[in-house]
Amino acid sequence: MAGLRAYGLITAMWIRSTLAYRASFAMALVTSFAFSVFDFVAVMLMFSHIDTLGGYTLGEIALLYGIASTGFGLTDLLLGSTDRLGRRVRDGTLDSFLVRPVPVLAQLAADRFALRRLGRVTQGLVVLGYGLASVDVAWTPLKALLLPVAVLSGAAIFGALFVAGAAFQFWAQDAAEIQNSFTYGGITMVQYPPTVFARDLVRGVTFVVPLAFVSWLPGLYIMGRPYPVGVPQWFAFAPPLVAAGCCALAGLAWRAGLRTYRSTGS
Repeated sequence: MAGLRAYGLITAMWIRSTLAYRASFAMALVTSFAFSVFDFVAVMLMFSHIDTLGGYTLGEIALLYGIASTGFGLTDLLLGSTDRLGRRVRDGTLDSFLVRPVPVLAQLAADRFALRRLGRVTQGLVVLGYGLASVDVAWTPLKALLLPVAVLSGAAIFGALFVAGAAFQFWAQDAAEIQNSFTYGGITMVQYPPTVFARDLVRGVTFVVPLAFVSWLPGLYIMGRPYPVGVPQWFAFAPPLVAAGCCALAGLAWRAGLRTYRSTGS
């Protein structure tokens, strides 16, 4: 709780600093939203030449895309600064975090909090709304509840990947791109239907790096589509459990990495 309170105070400071220049913030927010929009425009351009991709229509892909992108946008907003850890380890500036009576992870996550990243969250919600309006879903109370749970669980899973990737940088010291391959690379993958990927790769992101629980499993259940790899149907409701397990493992990795930090000696 102390860490969450400190995180809130630090982010509030950065938000006040950002909003001191409101015109600049507005332009940065619009730019962030526009860049995110172009990402989905590329998908729409593909559908100007095809009717389906991997057996999925544009609306169905928009639904998967929106679930994944909204969850990732929340994580990028709250924990996007963790990819700076490698630089701080190399130049020794992480030392300043260690002498403050605040958890290091809370300081790192809140450092230079970028409110402009709300643009990605907004874009994800817009695409999700388009997908929901385009797909004929046989809604039930369970499906209606699963949708927000999937978004929040996906954000937690990506958050665990951000923290685990940051922990790895204690040893590698220059591993931001490795971290990005699982975070930014992972979000690109789960925005598309699983049927366009090889079965072994789908199994890998289901049972090894559980990115399938971000959008594929809950999204396909909501649409009533079969999962290409044989798994029990209750897997669609497992994202909260998977997210909790991933966060626990990421927490252990972070503690282990932080204990190995020895500064630069300068």
